[in-house]
Amino acid sequence: MSSLSQFTCFRTLLASSLKTAYQRNMPTMNAGIQVRERHTKHWAPAFKKLRRLKVQKVKLPNFREEDTISELTPDQIRSRMKEQGILPPRSWMERPITISATGAVFEPYIPPEGDGKLSSLTLGGAKQSMEFLSKKSKSMLAVRKIRSFEDNFSPSTFAEEAQDIYIKAHKALVEKDYDTLHQCVTELCFPLMTEDLKMCTTRWQFLKSLEPPRVVHARCTDIINKENIFSQVTVRFHTQQTLAVYDRFGRLIYGSEVVAKDVVEYVVFEKHLANSYGLWRIHEKIIPDWMPAREPGRKTYVQQKPVVESEPVADTAVPATPTEQSAAVA
Repeated sequence: MSSLSQFTCFRTLLASSLKTAYQRNMPTMNAGIQVRERHTKHWAPAFKKLRRLKVQKVKLPNFREEDTISELTPDQIRSRMKEQGILPPRSWMERPITISATGAVFEPYIPPEGDGKLSSLTLGGAKQSMEFLSKKSKSMLAVRKIRSFEDNFSPSTFAEEAQDIYIKAHKALVEKDYDTLHQCVTELCFPLMTEDLKMCTTRWQFLKSLEPPRVVHARCTDIINKENIFSQVTVRFHTQQTLAVYDRFGRLIYGSEVVAKDVVEYVVFEKHLANSYGLWRIHEKIIPDWMPAREPGRKTYVQQKPVVESEPVADTAVPATPTEQSAAVA
């Protein structure tokens, strides 16, 4: 019994001493509030995030990986490439491309000499009439193909739409609005229109149409596959315009802003029919061989200064005599 009472007293004394130690180190024990506390918690929690970022784990590269990659299995190589975000190599190289315009005019329209003013009774006029009928049948087939993609397409109404595109494109060229110009011309026509006018100022004005525009030619073709179809329509314009081109110094090099000229043009419009968002755009201009040469522009050059050859100066000194030479030596 004595040993049991001694053990009980020792246990009570130890519990009271531990309770006193806890109350001294943990103030919440005196208030009777149970709070979970850590002895490893920092005394200033305001900069806890900065202390965590002070030490960062850096994954060092394995420079001997190329030596051991031959020993890895295909599954291990795949998992390692997936971990590093590397796509697996392919045995072929494919690059996506888009064909928004063709590179030339297929089956170009050949304007008749004299713009079709020859009489049908003459040999040349009869030949032109037969060629026009043969080309008209192919054009009707092309128009039928276009109507399979555009139900409301009509050559008579398209001619007016083509004239609006023609005017809009030339106004954008004068104002150097290349974003609008890209919507009106194809990738083939854009450098042809802008290359020679980069350092120039252009003044262009559309006055009126002397004859209503009309469709004279239509063709359709497929590229790469049968479903990728392009269409080209040639429209004849007979208009009155003014054109003046100035160089970077403000000097007139071509045309005039006052004198109006009658212009007959055959403009090719192209559209990617397979593209549901395709637009009719200017593709190229047909220039027949019988058309006279255009008047060249006047360019300015730096005038070279004339080179003046200097004449050799004659020697006017009198040669010394032998006696004078000896006297000078003495």
